Amino acid sequence: MRRPENSRLFVQIRRLISRLTTPDTRILERPHVPTSETIASLMSKGGRPAGSRREIKIVDTTLRDAHQSLWATRMRTDHILSMTEDFDAADFHQVDLMAPIQFDVAVRYLKEDPWERVRLAHRHAPNAKFRALIRSKNIASFDFLADDVIEAWVDRLYANGFRVIGSFDGLNDIDNIAPGLIQAKKLGASTFGALAFCESPVHTDALYIEKAREYLEKTDVDAIMLKDAGGLLTPERIRTLVPAIKDVIGDRPLEIHSHCLTGLAPLVYLEAVELGADVLHTSIAPLANGNGQPATQAIVRDLRALGYVVHVDDARIDAIGKRLTEIAETEEKPLGRPVAYDGLHYMHQLPGGMLSNFHSQLATAGLSHRFDELLHEVGRVREELAYPIMITPFAQFVGTQAVMNVISGERYGIVPNEIKKYVLGYYGKLLAPIAPDLRARIIANGASDIPLEPSLIEPMLPSLRKQYPDEDIDHLLLRAMFPGSQVDEMKKTVASHVSGGERQYPLLELVQSLYGKMSVGTTAVRSAELSISLKKGLGNAG
Repeated sequence: MRRPENSRLFVQIRRLISRLTTPDTRILERPHVPTSETIASLMSKGGRPAGSRREIKIVDTTLRDAHQSLWATRMRTDHILSMTEDFDAADFHQVDLMAPIQFDVAVRYLKEDPWERVRLAHRHAPNAKFRALIRSKNIASFDFLADDVIEAWVDRLYANGFRVIGSFDGLNDIDNIAPGLIQAKKLGASTFGALAFCESPVHTDALYIEKAREYLEKTDVDAIMLKDAGGLLTPERIRTLVPAIKDVIGDRPLEIHSHCLTGLAPLVYLEAVELGADVLHTSIAPLANGNGQPATQAIVRDLRALGYVVHVDDARIDAIGKRLTEIAETEEKPLGRPVAYDGLHYMHQLPGGMLSNFHSQLATAGLSHRFDELLHEVGRVREELAYPIMITPFAQFVGTQAVMNVISGERYGIVPNEIKKYVLGYYGKLLAPIAPDLRARIIANGASDIPLEPSLIEPMLPSLRKQYPDEDIDHLLLRAMFPGSQVDEMKKTVASHVSGGERQYPLLELVQSLYGKMSVGTTAVRSAELSISLKKGLGNAG
């Protein structure tokens, strides 16, 4: 693979940034419009005017994938509400708000009502175009759900405010995706289909061309998203993949979504734009880089320097960045940092969050010294299982099997239910065959009560309505995915904080929110029994 620093685009950007740091440069006079001298200089040096004033749109991922990648999805609703005014005016193309994991963590760990988060976000930021992502036919569970749940889930996303709805599948099985997108389209939502990316012998450009064409034929999506959750895209792969997909989808927008796990994503984004990509997914620093997406501020700066038009409000973005820093400092959450290139990542292709989980699991078993062995085992299992893309739920499936192989000392001696179901086709059509002897071993060592042929899933909502006759449809859908008392515990916690229909934050959260919105100076809060004085100096202003 060619070194990124030797690529034509990298050299071009480096020259532009060098000119931007020269005091007498003409670019500084109009930072968003390259001068004719700049363009002539690029042309004379073998470059080309990159953007020709073409507009590039930004999908913000701060409220969804950024904190999923860097904060274990622990951004609370009050955090989001403290930034909605700025998001409302930031003029992003779209704002990514909810995917299945945000519902999951809200219910199980934060004890918040995720549907209320959706409603409050839309209420407080009516001008922001929020979008939602569906995960195939299992949404927030690992097993597939009944069609009536999938259809109702899409209905409720729309009813609660979403007008942009998309879907993805870890096997890129469009038949798993199509029902949800077709329903969203019927309701009047704009739809996007995600092509989940990974590197493997079976994930060729020809495969992605075929899947893009299948999206158009079966779902008539309004946009295609190249979803690189593992941060595996390289400039070299982008140079063949983007033109190939654009040739299929024509005037429909092509979105690029990647992570900075290998350090290449910012360069990949700029290369993709030069080749015809229309929309980039970025996150606002400091909740960017590392496991997250490229930083909005840096990508927008580079796009404009290269001659592209990007309509976002820089001041609003900076205000959100300051608020994110305050939240991180107050709650001791990490900030995103650029990472060095890591070639080992292309072997195991694990999402960033799973790496820390593996460290913990091996430490508990007294096997921390076998971490590198585990990473190699992950790569081996992934290859043996016909290269499932390492995103939910398949990253968890492969990772769990690898841990069992390492800890038990017998490969596939213990087989989780999900691995047996995967091999039997419960989650969709595999992209390559599994070796017959391994397939037989997995089936033999898996649970004996799993039928060899998946059957149709019976409708779930009738029995849920019978069991919970007073429950509204939003909470019935949560019960379809979160068994036991998880939804009851969430509702109980929410009820203890609710008065007049909206959550009343505990005192500490209220003070934190007030401090975050203060300018430099002193503010006093007084009641009959309490007096609080807050002082923010220049050194504390974020």
